Amino acid sequence: MTANILNIFNQTIQYGSITLDQDRIVRIDIIGPEQPGQPYIMPGFVDAHVHIESSLLTPPQFARLAVVHGTVATVSDPHEIGNVLGVAGVEYMLNEAKRVPFKFMFGAPSCVPATTFETAGARIDTEEVRHLLNLPDIGYLAEMMNYPGVLQQETDVMAKIAIAKNVGKPVDGHAPGLTGADAQQYIDAGISTDHECFTYEEGLDKARRGMHILIREGSAARNFDALIPLLNEFPAQIMFCSDDKHPDTLALGHINQLVVRAINAGYPRWSVLRAACLNPVLHYRMPVGLLQEGDLADFIVVDDLVNFRVRQTVINGEVVAEAGESLIPDLRSEYVNNFNCSPKKVTDFEVAAPSKNSRIRVIEALDGQLITNQLHLDATVVDGQIVADPARDILKLVVVNRYQDMPPAVAFIKNFGLQRGAMASSVAHDSHNIIAVGCDDTSICNAVNQIIDAKGGLSAVNAAEPHEHDDELMSRRQFLHITTTPDNQLLPLPVAGLMTDADGYDVATQYAVLDRFVKQDLGSTLSAPFMTLSFMGLLVIPALKLSDMGLFDGKLFNFNPVVLD
Repeated sequence: MTANILNIFNQTIQYGSITLDQDRIVRIDIIGPEQPGQPYIMPGFVDAHVHIESSLLTPPQFARLAVVHGTVATVSDPHEIGNVLGVAGVEYMLNEAKRVPFKFMFGAPSCVPATTFETAGARIDTEEVRHLLNLPDIGYLAEMMNYPGVLQQETDVMAKIAIAKNVGKPVDGHAPGLTGADAQQYIDAGISTDHECFTYEEGLDKARRGMHILIREGSAARNFDALIPLLNEFPAQIMFCSDDKHPDTLALGHINQLVVRAINAGYPRWSVLRAACLNPVLHYRMPVGLLQEGDLADFIVVDDLVNFRVRQTVINGEVVAEAGESLIPDLRSEYVNNFNCSPKKVTDFEVAAPSKNSRIRVIEALDGQLITNQLHLDATVVDGQIVADPARDILKLVVVNRYQDMPPAVAFIKNFGLQRGAMASSVAHDSHNIIAVGCDDTSICNAVNQIIDAKGGLSAVNAAEPHEHDDELMSRRQFLHITTTPDNQLLPLPVAGLMTDADGYDVATQYAVLDRFVKQDLGSTLSAPFMTLSFMGLLVIPALKLSDMGLFDGKLFNFNPVVLD
């Protein structure tokens, strides 16, 4: 294979040839200087932190889409399925990953459940973390979200970090907003990365203390613009990641988009490629080739170093994508799940008003961010009940325990922009109960019950006529009928209520239809309404979130009543 060859280590481009022997590069011969107009061979792109489950795709389907964009590897945290199925869920991901030629490096989830203030489907204790970290297929201790536990030196938290240190595997961080002495203590505990910085000042503080900063640009959280200036000062400490990426955006692009964006913004080419290709492999000691003699044959061929259009992706010497087409097979997977709740009634979602002048706490969602604000607003009271008020963009938010029958938790939220109907999801970080937002209780109930009937998925319903939810209406036949109407949409997720093994490109199309329905028919103003919804139950990100147990203050780490008076 002859082309312009990029060496990111010595920052050179020379025309030459590469000789492979099975899965290895055995020889690189340099012929002469760079030849403009000829293709370029370079190391492949690496997503330095992603939850595969958030693509809604099984690992083989994720890989099929990612390789087209030049991605050869991911640093993957399987704590989503871990919260549903425990260690068995992590092992499921490891086994599925082995079915395709792609470099998945999975971590051992450190915080399952994420907090004690929600109901998860499983628990991964210290001994199970030890078991996972001793597996050769587990490369690191996944994001330590319990940063208060690190600062307070809680026994279980520190024991998990110590296990990772003892086996020589890195520890990933997750500490939004943490700076100064607290950040230093967090880093001194052995935590080496953070993908949750949302301001330049926070990223600068942590980078100066030696932490690796992951610039995240996913389907919901987008911090590229705020953090990319760090690349100039800390080129050896910056990586690119998506964290959570839905299938419609994955079908369009991946880490390649961040590379193009950074170079177009004027950042040095070699620093950008170091962040996208080199730094993750070195930091996590990934079994990924970097285009050196003796390396595994993992590389990509691109047209130029401006648009980085991928001609070919090669992993372990095997061509896995060519001319925009994935060569990874379309594989079906086993269905595993944990879903044990019964259909709900409209009355389950009512909130009684203490008075006509009640005031309520309201979550303020922020487009493109995982953090929220807390608002105190006048409630809209009708017939003694506090109701959603779409005219003021104050909607009802609910979380339904999917692992056992319990009363739903109900709160209120602003900035979703829905004018009618409701949307619901069984992808709800991190415990993955059912989360829904809507304009009226009937629509919310219908959307939730579609998810329950399918045992996982994403649903959206237009404004529904009020009716009683009796036993006949709860039947599977009735709810399958609901999903077929133009005003009711469902994308089933039969694998743990998080993923599907359907063709990834078909899923991307279905998701785009559902996303368009929520925006155009229901009126959402968010750029990624389902992704944003999935984070409204993530208690470890402040300020105000909702779990199946109630409204939670992520700054004070306690529950708050919805009604203020």
